[in-house]
Amino acid sequence: MRRATPIVLGIVVLVIAAACGEPNADSLAAAEATRRAAEQAARDSIERARLAADERIRRAAEDSLAALRRTTEEVRGMLAAMINFDFDRSDIRPGDAQILDQKLGILNANPNLQIEIAGHCDERGSDEYNLALGNRRAVAAKQYLVSHGIDASRIDTNVSAGRLRLAAAATPRRSPSLDLFVGGEREVVA
Repeated sequence: MRRATPIVLGIVVLVIAAACGEPNADSLAAAEATRRAAEQAARDSIERARLAADERIRRAAEDSLAALRRTTEEVRGMLAAMINFDFDRSDIRPGDAQILDQKLGILNANPNLQIEIAGHCDERGSDEYNLALGNRRAVAAKQYLVSHGIDASRIDTNVSAGRLRLAAAATPRRSPSLDLFVGGEREVVA
């Protein structure tokens, strides 16, 4: 048995030496193919992540623009809300004061915004009387805004008489109201 041990040890050494020998061409090619596949998978993963990020950015931009359009339309709608007056009156009614209060937020948030308030009357009365009444209405709305912190230099007033207004609007009758012109675009607001 003492003789068998060196022989067994010799065989084990030969097997280990054979296993640790030079790698063959097939195993080298397989290792290279595995390495290249791993590199390609990493590049593909990076590209998919980049495309997904680009898509998220594109969707976020579209959502932001849609929200901006909705906000712009809401602001236009708020500015377009008219106030009306009782017959032959120029005082701001409580419900109409609430409408003007909504406009104050927009005007305060946009200190460079210049506005024009145009007072209108219906067709009853003479043009001279309607011009005076329309002016009182425009001035009342301006004073309301100024008394709530809007600089008077940002507000111009304008008036049209009932018959002139009706002819321009091509409507059979329009209730006494105010229009607001903002940034060169006409916004009916008061």
